[in-house]
Parts: sequence; C-alpha cells; structure tokens
Amino acid sequence: MKTDIEIAQEAKIEPIIKIAEKLGLTDDDIELYGKYKCKISLDVVNNKEENKSGKLVLVTAINPTPAGEGKSTVTVGLGQALNRIGKNAVIALREPSLGPVFGMKGGAAGGGYSQVVPMEDINLHFTGDMHAITTANNLLCAAIDNHIHQGNLLKIDSRRIIFKRVMDMNDRALRDIVIGMGGKANGFVREDGFMITVASEIMAILCLAKDLKDLKERMGNILVAYNLDGIPVYAKEIGIQGAMALLMKDAIKPNLVQTLENTPAIIHGGPFANIAHGCNSIIATKTAMKLGEYTVTEAGFGADLGAEKFFDIKCRYGGLKPNCTVLVATIRAIKHHGGVKKDNLNEENIEAVKKGIKNLEKQVENIKKYGVPVIVAINKFISDTDEEIRIVKEFCDSIDIKVSLTEVWEKGGEGGIDLAKKVVETIELEQSNFSPIYDSELQIKQKIEVIAKEIYGATGVNYTSMAQKQIKELEDFKLDKLPICMAKTQYSLSDNPSLIGRPEGFEITVREIRVSNGAGFIVALTGDIMTMPGLPKVPAANKMDILENGEIVGLF
Repeated sequence: MKTDIEIAQEAKIEPIIKIAEKLGLTDDDIELYGKYKCKISLDVVNNKEENKSGKLVLVTAINPTPAGEGKSTVTVGLGQALNRIGKNAVIALREPSLGPVFGMKGGAAGGGYSQVVPMEDINLHFTGDMHAITTANNLLCAAIDNHIHQGNLLKIDSRRIIFKRVMDMNDRALRDIVIGMGGKANGFVREDGFMITVASEIMAILCLAKDLKDLKERMGNILVAYNLDGIPVYAKEIGIQGAMALLMKDAIKPNLVQTLENTPAIIHGGPFANIAHGCNSIIATKTAMKLGEYTVTEAGFGADLGAEKFFDIKCRYGGLKPNCTVLVATIRAIKHHGGVKKDNLNEENIEAVKKGIKNLEKQVENIKKYGVPVIVAINKFISDTDEEIRIVKEFCDSIDIKVSLTEVWEKGGEGGIDLAKKVVETIELEQSNFSPIYDSELQIKQKIEVIAKEIYGATGVNYTSMAQKQIKELEDFKLDKLPICMAKTQYSLSDNPSLIGRPEGFEITVREIRVSNGAGFIVALTGDIMTMPGLPKVPAANKMDILENGEIVGLF
C-alpha cells in the first residue's frame, strides 16, 4: 500500500483559484500563497451575511489508542462523500502543529485517499499562522520582562508572572528554565518556562475571536501576572496589544486548500484538545457555513474532550448550533478499551470488542446530553474481521443509533457515501435541540463537577490546596464566570490514562487552575498533563528527508 505522502504527491489537484470559484469567491476575496493555497478575506463573511448558513456536522470520536484512529480522515472522507451525492460541502479543519508532526502522533491532514493537500505544506509551515502566533505570544513575554527591567512601574511580581513563552515544537528541556542570567544588562533573573504554541492563549484567542477588533481586545485582556500587592496585571497595561494584533493581521484570515477529490477545505487554527479547546476557528467555521450547504468540522481526541469543548466553549461563543454529530469508532480502539495491548490490536478478539464497546456507549450518551443527533462511523481498518464489525453494528442497533461502515481511507469519498446519506437523512428528519450542559455563571467548582460527573462519569472531584487557592483568587477578582477548559488525558474518560474502557467509581483531581481571560475560559489541569510535550525515543523526524530534486520523503 502506498504511503500517505505518495498518494498526495500523485494527486491531480486544481489551482486554488478554481476551488475558490466553486465557492463563489472572486479574485478580490482571496490572497494567494502560491498555486495551491490562499487566504480568504475577512470581508467574505460580512459580505455573505445575507446568505443562509449551511448545516453544521461535527466529527468526534471515542477515546483513541496512542496511535490515533483517523478522525481527520473520516472528516475529509465525509466531506468528499457529501459532494459525491450532490451536496455542496465544505470541510473545516485545524492546522497541524510541528510538535506531533516531528514527534509521534503525526499530522492532521487526513490519510490514504481522504487527505487535504498539499499535505507537505499543510503539515509543515503552511501559510505561517503558527509562526505569527508564536511571535505575538513571545512579543508579549519580551515586553513583560522589558517592563520590569526598565523600572517596573506596574510593580509586577516577577515570582508571579503566569504568561509563558512558546514554540511550535516538542522540547521537554524548556518546560522549566531560568532566564535573565548573565548580569544586569540581561534583566532580572527569574524562573520561566515554555509551552507548545498550540497551548498558547494567543492560539485560543485566534480561534474564538469574531474579527480583528475582537482579537485585539481579547489580547489586551490576557492576565499576564500579579503585582506585588496581589492585583492582576493585564496585557493592555503593558500597552502591547496593538503590536500583537499587527503580527496577527494575516494569521486571522482562514486558509483555503482542497482535498484529493477537490472538495474545498478551510484550515485555520490548531489548539490541542487535551490541553486547550481543540477546535478550529469560529471565523473559519462560519465562513464555511456561509459558502457551503454542509460544513463538516472536527474536534480533537475523544468526545469527552474535543466535543465537550466544541459544545460548551466554541458553540457558546460562536452562537453555533450543530445539526448532527458523527462519532468515529474503530475496532482497534474498541479492542484497546477491552484490554488488548497496542501490538495485538490487529488480531481478532471478540471478547475484547464486547468489553471495550462500553467506551463507545458512554460517548454516545455524552453527545445525546447536548441534544444533538448522533451517528456512529466505524472507520474500517484492513485487520477488522466481519464478526467484530457485526458486534459493533448490532450494539448500535440495540441502542437505536445509526451506524455506518466507512472505508474512506482506502476508497476516498466513495467509501463514505453510506455515511453521507445517513448524515443528510438525519439532519432532514431529526431536530437538533442543542444546548450547553452548564451555565457559565455557575461557580468554578460547580462547572467542573458537571463535566466530571456528566461527561467523564466520575463520582466526584478533588482539588489540591494550590487549586483551591487559585479558585478563591479568581472568584475574588470576578474572573470566575467563564466556561471551563479541562486539561486531561485523551486516552481515558478519567484523568488516569491507564483506566481504559468505561471506568466507574473514580474521582478526578484538579491540581491547578489557570485563567485564559483573553480567550474567555478557565483551564483546569488534571493528572500529569503537560503543556509542553516531549519527543519519543525515535521521533518521526528521524525518518524524514528531502532529496536533491526537492522531493519530500518519510512524511507519513
């Protein structure tokens, strides 16, 4: 079987101008980045305001195995399939981060014959959005340290600077560092650290902002530190938000590319779902909805993370009402939740399927709690057996949930036609009664406990003394009436990655609370979740190369 990059390099892709024309966009609506990429003007959404918004389909998943299970592939394949059955569909995805590209997980451009292209560009520097986010973030960091060095009129407590530097790479050595070494000319010595760019509040702001004005205002509202009197210090007091917005003037515009079958794909923003809110930008999603009859978007990792944050954070701020949810499951992941080790997932194991299907059951229940119709998509792998597939189908029938076997990795849009028809049928026949599961005006602990009990299935929540103190502080400064963004392992419904399947009788522990005041949510960190990942023993980068003729090899 050909690799993803070999398939992508053989594809007959159209000039991006033609893809834009399919969406009714003119030369004035786009800014070209070479022959196959462009940015869409922010005026497009405003100019299309009178257009009726298309239907919104969310693709999410059960808890994955460490290898990932093809959620982006199903998203792309479904978009292609919808176009094959005569629907005008647009795909809305997140941008890949270089960290997982060169690390272990891989990119986010789909796979097989359901990919977005040019995949080399998308998975690498793309249109430079990640670099703009990184630079804007680090400009603020530099300005904070410079303010202290130049006299510190705001009386910033250097021990309580909470806004960290970022880079778009997995580098564990930068998690905790000391800066300002080398004498008076280099500023004051203090502890600091790096996060990965996709965990930056600037990334979250990009994905939740309505427009450039809103982006600048949100960046000004970032809580960067506390002063010596314990009072919050905001970015706008440093006076740097205008320059930060200037660096983001192009990054805020959504990117247009295409799939292998020339389906339009808008790719913009890329926060992780285990440490951030895991959804592409509101601007991109709304643009897609104005340009297409159907918009197919995704939310990272399992429904307990990405979908929950899509519903409770993104839809809340964007005024979005999803019409249908596709829940991706693989036989491999189900067997993993039935206790099968990663190296044995290709072997038939009927009992493991019957046991692991409880994870699928819980994620179906979670989506139903939001009032959104749900369809299960079995993303077929070559190792799946007929008996294993039959068990999953019969289970879905027993709980009155539509199920579709998809082969989009192998067959592209053709392998998703059954799923596409069931999505259209569901939207036409079933009403979405979407509503978030909690009121953001509730107290912080109440909101966390709703998520933990209703979505994870926990019996309760424990808080470290530090988290208790941080909650009290946010309440004192009236910064508590925001949605919650849980930072949690993606591999389990709990905060313990080893508790697979559908664990019961467990509690989660919140060890730290942070406020992303500019983005507009409160982050609750659980378990040992890291905001700066590390590289594996053998990084994917070790297999990558570029030949003398410019051909890229080893990129998945």
